[in-house]
Amino acid sequence: MAIGKRLNKAREGIDREKLYPLADAIKMVKERAKAKFDETIEVAINLGVDPRHADQMVRGVVTLPNGTGRTLRVGVFARGAKADEAKAAGADVVGAEDLVQKVQEGTIDFDRCIATPDMMPLVGRLGKVLGPRGLMPNPKIGTVTMDVTGAVKGAKGGSVEFRVEKAGILQAGVGKASFSEEKLVENIKALADAVSKAKPAGSKGTYIQRVAVSSTMGPGVKVEPGTILG
Repeated sequence: MAIGKRLNKAREGIDREKLYPLADAIKMVKERAKAKFDETIEVAINLGVDPRHADQMVRGVVTLPNGTGRTLRVGVFARGAKADEAKAAGADVVGAEDLVQKVQEGTIDFDRCIATPDMMPLVGRLGKVLGPRGLMPNPKIGTVTMDVTGAVKGAKGGSVEFRVEKAGILQAGVGKASFSEEKLVENIKALADAVSKAKPAGSKGTYIQRVAVSSTMGPGVKVEPGTILG
């Protein structure tokens, strides 16, 4: 079936103007996740911020109570005992100058990047490579840290980074279509709580303005913003 026809069929029964309670929206999205693979369930949140202003940037990390359903490869820039600690915690790629060189040569074999503070002068050289991919370590989201074990286990255990984009939209994967409705609701509420706590001082008016959920290949379903909190 052509993608257009399949998507149109999936949209049947969805009122595109209606705002649904979160649990109902999740049920509709799951029912329409018919791909041959386990689709990712994604949430998009329109925030009342202008991220072009430094005092309105929204960024953080949250550990989803039911994980993401995805296995992340974690890279760690560290030396000596901290490198050993990273390996023991389950990091997939660990190194210092050697890892910097690999990345500079175009080999990026990880989905999340962590660094100890002493490594940042080296890692800083990789800003043009890691930055556009959203991989640059940052102390604000706990990826520049001496607690290598906690950071690696958090990344492996279901922590999700979130960051508002230019248009004021924040998007994140919150699980898989195979998850129960209850687990997906719990994960979205955990994300929404973290986003709410990250509200910047420069944000005026309604903070969480619009919300939609979808699966990788499915249509979006609009959600009542109030139902994603609490």
